Order: sequence, then structure tokens, then C-alpha cells
Amino acid sequence: MRQRLSIEEYTAGILAGDRIMLSQAITVTESRLPADKELAAAILKTILPHSGNAFRIGITGVPGVGKSTFIESFGNYLTSEGMRVAVLAVDPSSQKSRGSILGDKTRMEKLAHNPMAYIRPSANGLFLGGIAKSTREIMLLCEAAGYDIILIETVGVGQSETLVKSITDFFLLLMLAGAGDELQVIKKGIMEMADAIAINKADGDNVMAVNHAISAYQNALHLFPKSESGFLTKVLPCSALMENGLDIIWALIQEYEQVARANGFFHQNRQKQNINWMHDQIREALDDLFYGDPKVKTKLQELEHSVKEGKELPGSAAQDLLNVFLTK
Repeated sequence: MRQRLSIEEYTAGILAGDRIMLSQAITVTESRLPADKELAAAILKTILPHSGNAFRIGITGVPGVGKSTFIESFGNYLTSEGMRVAVLAVDPSSQKSRGSILGDKTRMEKLAHNPMAYIRPSANGLFLGGIAKSTREIMLLCEAAGYDIILIETVGVGQSETLVKSITDFFLLLMLAGAGDELQVIKKGIMEMADAIAINKADGDNVMAVNHAISAYQNALHLFPKSESGFLTKVLPCSALMENGLDIIWALIQEYEQVARANGFFHQNRQKQNINWMHDQIREALDDLFYGDPKVKTKLQELEHSVKEGKELPGSAAQDLLNVFLTK
């Protein structure tokens, strides 16, 4: 195992904006080793007072929408406006190795070389919710390192993307025109969660189709209840490839932030997210304790076989295992 540094060394490096130290701290945070878990918790506790100052934007979209192209163009636009941008790109994991299948640094080459930007690809590790297991912790580390905007790119779009909404301040949905997704997205419930919808690839011969899609989506939005934030969800055109419409999207995001802060939703939402995070941590810890218990491990294989063969109901087998775990 690579030699770990002290808590003080990691903290000092992060607060100084040292990208190498930030990357090393993130590696510790992503580690499943018990010693690294303790070290990561100590680092996060130390940098916590310096976190929370960035604006967090979740970005998802249908396959082929050009998420990486959009994030690269949008990230470069934000840095040109003087902001430091951290991109947390969540890649799908291999079923065999649990490693990242894609590599966002290769797909965002220009942004990766931007000194005002930082890209951290993470495998989702088959973790549901469209984010990686340690995305929230990594977000805090990046904020402590002085990044003004956190862009979180999800694995994809679908029913499991809801966690992204629950850890960000603004949720942007990227869509295509004329791809048959207008009604499908409504079924998935993603549209209801979006704070804004951007129709990408609004260039060339596709402009007319994009304008038609904007009308269709805008009409569909009227079917949903009013957002808790008090902000009216809007649909905008953009072309990530041509870098058009990025300034309008950013202006909309700024407008959203002003509204959400003024009516108190921004602060209340952050508080709610922290409470939910705490409960998620409790469930994760209990899960680790349960499956790590020697008595459960001994009984688990036997009961799995019985359930597989249809000799025992899954519910009763689960209760048996819980009884084994709770009996001391």
C-alpha cells in the first residue's frame, strides 16, 4: 500500500489548492481499507469548515446527448468568467473489475489541461443513484481546495438518477430534439426533478427541431406540481459543440440561485441533504456490520442455497439471518 501522509499534510495541501494533494486525499476517501476510512474521516472533519462555499450542479442526460462535450464547453466557459471548476465525472463500472469503463479526462481533453479546472473521474462501483459511493465526500474536498463550481456528471439518465438531485443545488437535464425522448423522459420522472432542461445540438439543420422540442417540453412542464424552490423550470437551446447558449444557461442558473437563496430554499435544501447523508451513512455502516459478522457469513451461504432451490422463502431467510446477527 502506498505510504499515507498525516492528516495535517493532507489538509494543508488541500487548503493550499494543491491538485496532487487533493487527488491523493480523494484516493484515500475512495479506499475501502479500514485504516484509510479513519484517515479520510479525519481529513473531512478538518476541512469541513472550509467547504460548502461552491455552487453544486448535477448534470444528466439521455444517451448520445453529448454530456461530456457540454460539460467541457460549459466548464471552459465558467473558467473564462474567472471561476474555478471541479468536474466529478461518474463512469459506469465494469461488472468484473468494478473499475471505470470510460475515461472522462480523455473525453474532456481541453478542460483537463485548463489550469482553472480539475477533473476527477470515479467509477460508480455499481452504486445506484447515478453517482459514485464517495461523490459527496469528494465534493467537500474540492470545495475546501477553493473550487467555486462543482459539476457532477452522472452515469446516465433513468430512475436511479435521483441521488444526484439530492446532493446538488441545481439539476440540469440535457435532452435531444427529435429522438423520441419527449414522452419517455416524463415516464422516468427525471423531468419533474430538473431545475432546467437544455436541448443540446441546436445547430445547423437541427435548429427547427430544437425549437419544436422546446415547445413540447415547456408544455409538458405545466403538468407537474410547482417546484419546492419556487423557481419556474425553463427549457433552453444550446450547442455544446459550437459553444452557443452557454452564457444563457449560466444566467439562468444564477437567477435560480438568487431566488432559492432569497426564499430560504437554498439553505433548507442543504440542511435536508446533510440529514439524508447522515442516514445514508447509518444504513451503510449497518450493512457493513451485518455482512461482516462471522456468524452471518457462516449462515448466509446455507440460506442462499435454500432460497435458490425454493426450499425457503426469502423473507424468512432474511429474518433468520437477522436473528443470528442480533443474538449475542
